[in-house]
Amino acid sequence: MGSVAAAAVLAAVGLASAQTRPEPAVTTLDWRHVGNSAIDLGLAAVATGPVTRVWYSSDGTQLFAATGSGRVFTTSDLDGWTASQDPLPASESNVPALSVPEPHATVRDAGQGRLYAFGQEAWRSDDGGLEWTNLTGWNGASLMRSPISDLAVSPADNDQLVISTSTGVWRSADGGLSWSGLNESLPGFAGRRFGTVPSGVHGFSVGVAGLATDVEWAPGERVAWRPVSSSLLARQEQRNERYSAMAHTSVTAVAEAGDFVYAGSADGRLLASNDRGQTWRSYGGAEDSGPVETIYADARDPQLAVAVSGSRPTSLTGTRAAHVRRTINGGEFWDDLTANLPDTAVHGVAVDRNSGAVYVASDAGVYFAMQDLNAAAPAAAWTAIGQRLPSAPARDVRLDGNGNQLFVLLDNYGVYTTIAPHRFRFAQVVSAADYDVHPAAPGAVLTVLGAQIGTANAGGAPMPVLAASGTESQIQVPFDVQGSTLALSFDGSARRLTQTMPLQAAAPAIFTDRDGAPMVIDSASGLLLDASRPARPNMRVQILATGLGRVSPDWLTGVPAPLSNPPHINATVHAWLDREPVGVSQATLAGGYTGMYVIEVRIPSIVNAGPAELYVDADGHESNRVRIWVQP
Repeated sequence: MGSVAAAAVLAAVGLASAQTRPEPAVTTLDWRHVGNSAIDLGLAAVATGPVTRVWYSSDGTQLFAATGSGRVFTTSDLDGWTASQDPLPASESNVPALSVPEPHATVRDAGQGRLYAFGQEAWRSDDGGLEWTNLTGWNGASLMRSPISDLAVSPADNDQLVISTSTGVWRSADGGLSWSGLNESLPGFAGRRFGTVPSGVHGFSVGVAGLATDVEWAPGERVAWRPVSSSLLARQEQRNERYSAMAHTSVTAVAEAGDFVYAGSADGRLLASNDRGQTWRSYGGAEDSGPVETIYADARDPQLAVAVSGSRPTSLTGTRAAHVRRTINGGEFWDDLTANLPDTAVHGVAVDRNSGAVYVASDAGVYFAMQDLNAAAPAAAWTAIGQRLPSAPARDVRLDGNGNQLFVLLDNYGVYTTIAPHRFRFAQVVSAADYDVHPAAPGAVLTVLGAQIGTANAGGAPMPVLAASGTESQIQVPFDVQGSTLALSFDGSARRLTQTMPLQAAAPAIFTDRDGAPMVIDSASGLLLDASRPARPNMRVQILATGLGRVSPDWLTGVPAPLSNPPHINATVHAWLDREPVGVSQATLAGGYTGMYVIEVRIPSIVNAGPAELYVDADGHESNRVRIWVQP
């Protein structure tokens, strides 16, 4: 593998021959922003969420925008936006005109005899309003696909104007003859609920306020969130309406688990049914809580549920609201877990059933507690874990399928992710390739999440520790290990850890980044493939993986593979693109790396455009599925 390819893998995975890199302390979570705030709606430029007001500073050097959530951002270069504490100015008065271009339009004086007006469209008049020119209409529709909420003209130049809409901020430098978007870096993302989080070929999908579809940040995406066909928020609303009719109340949240259905009402009541909604029992009311926003129900133990609620009506005072409630008996009784949480709306909840970890997303940020989910124990104290996040309400929170990564949806800013804090108490061994749980295999690189390992062994035999930090450690399974199970033990971080996992001759896993984008490289250039740099017919690509088992000639565990003539994989390796076989030209250890394998394949001469599913197998043991982009 060439030096360019090696550099790409280093940047994306953090693995090198020495495999060491600085990591943050456990006490300060390393949050990482996923994607951006831009949405591709097929407009002249990328959009973002609703913006309600726009205005210039008195000298015209700064532009301000207020998003739908009321936050204010400013820019002086029309490129980067920063949060501002400036208050919203009073709205400009509506000036008189000889006529208005549409009913209820607002008219602004731009000086020098020019007027601008806005409503469903933006308009300009250079004769006091006698005649108007439509500036945003095109083929019978608005260029911005939205009514205009505000319009501002630069004090320095009345040809420069900006408008705000439900799709963001749009600017014209020529009096409205042409428009450009200012949304690429404007934090206006109005995400409300997670649909999916990265797993296999799936990336993130999010329900967004005001959009008829969800938006997706697919594995390998680099530009913008893109609409998908479904609408999570619409489906939730339809389900709420269905159960409102069944429960004869205004249902605001629902969770289903087996025959159990849990529902929350607008007045804070919690309802439960053990016969799929045919009969209900009710608990609590407005004196206990605000509207119920989200309910978690455990699929394996349907009698367990956790509900979170918004703020109570302002007329109810004197006692704290119950923002987090738990039942362990199918809704017969609900315990208040609010404890020391700020008395503010809670919008989302995520639960790791095995450890008892509960995470909530609130207007005051993200909080975490280790709760007893098996008994009616006292509420545990909550800890704020979003100190390194932008200051904004958290709208939703989600864990991956194994409870290893935590995802948070922030109002305006979008998605952030970090290692789930409960892993620092309950460490877990996963594949270093994708943070998922796979069987072990000879030579595979594993990650111990939540622990800094000093020494490790497998069945009494030492295992190399390739890297160790306060958040995770990497170890390599010995090439000569035998048996059907692997008994692991680790010493470090003032504790001893043990874990047993299945052992296979091969357990391949393709490396991905934390967004699910695979480590697949153009063999010719050494550059990683993604949505903006897709694979093409007849291109040779390298797939980086681990867990493909023993090699020939034998190689020492913990030692980087040679750059020249690296050992070949003993197992028979196949690769599949959209479930069709693709030719494997070589399968070896990756030169200069420890525990990493490289499989080179050639993309077929005839392929379909767009995303494609890729996976490999070694002696019949299949890897994780990943998504690559193909362009004929």
